[in-house]
Amino acid sequence: MKYVCSACGYVYDPDIGDPDGGIAPGTAFADLPDDWVCPVCGADKDQFYPEG
Repeated sequence: MKYVCSACGYVYDPDIGDPDGGIAPGTAFADLPDDWVCPVCGADKDQFYPEG
């Protein structure tokens, strides 16, 4: 499932991960480190909501 940043609209896609942030493709949103932040705006993980 994809998750959307409520601050800027960035979509975290687990199939892609966050390569620039060291997150491998296939990493579920729930498995992201607690200190992971939006790579676009820096919003905390709790600012994301499920897409759809």
